[in-house]
Amino acid sequence: MDPKIKLLFLDEHAAEGAARYGVSQKELTFIGGFQNFIYSYDRDEFKYILRFTPSTLRTSEVLVAEIDWIRYLSESGISVSEPISSINGEYYELIQGNTIDFYVTSFKYAPGCKIGYPECLGNSILYEECGRITGRLHKLAKLYKPIKAKRHTWEFNEYLLRAEDYLPSEFRPILIALDELKGQLASLPVNADNFGLIHGDINVGNFTIDEAGGLTLFDFDECQYSWYVEDIAIQLYYLLYVFGEDSKFERKVQYDLFIKHFELGYTEDGRRMPDNWKDLLKLFLRLREIIVIVGMHRSWDLSKPDDWTRDFLQDSRMRITKGISLIDEF
Repeated sequence: MDPKIKLLFLDEHAAEGAARYGVSQKELTFIGGFQNFIYSYDRDEFKYILRFTPSTLRTSEVLVAEIDWIRYLSESGISVSEPISSINGEYYELIQGNTIDFYVTSFKYAPGCKIGYPECLGNSILYEECGRITGRLHKLAKLYKPIKAKRHTWEFNEYLLRAEDYLPSEFRPILIALDELKGQLASLPVNADNFGLIHGDINVGNFTIDEAGGLTLFDFDECQYSWYVEDIAIQLYYLLYVFGEDSKFERKVQYDLFIKHFELGYTEDGRRMPDNWKDLLKLFLRLREIIVIVGMHRSWDLSKPDDWTRDFLQDSRMRITKGISLIDEF
């Protein structure tokens, strides 16, 4: 979260937002958030999420597009954290502030449990399930026709648009690498089979697993129009970045396991992988690496990083400036 925005979000905003959904502020439990302020609350023996989104980050039209996309997926049989309406019957409410406003939305709490590190590593069953739900999502995206509003395309991602604002001056080589990468991505073919509305941030922090092993997706805040391969590369990135430059063998083992089992799930029921997806993974892994670095500088105090973070930043900066991805040297 941008530190400046943190100072602008007040208790009174949380109280008013809660009231719009029929609960009091004291019933809210803050559970974090990287771009939004996220709370949980209970009502009628069920658990829900209450999300406050700064108006500097999203417009009402973009929120409407996100909610419609989630509802479409839910109605089509995808297990997602569904949006619920306020006491006024609206899927979002505007909370006005002195400097910026906040949009408040609420969702059903995803059933099951999260899986973290290291449990998510080397987990072939999980990767097959990730492939299965991603494949179903992409199949539905090819049929989806938004009516009320439309999400932005990949090049209008906030991290890409504001990279220069968030990165220190000494990181200018990363901005140069980003410009070059944008040019490469802009030259890729765009058609109905390879490009559409994606989740945009599938990772172990954004889904839960039930007792039967099924996944429920949530946090569609980064959904955007992009190549379907980006949705795959994002999942792969968060399974590889934990292995430093001194652990390339382990990284390769992890990559091979993910690719094999993700493809098994994705292609179930006759679904096809996107064209040239394995070759394009490198481009989108590089894109995700830049987005992660920008996000870290936006939201974290990196003046005194721990040992792992310091090493990661050093390795990541090297890869970005050399134009290589986590899998280039396999």
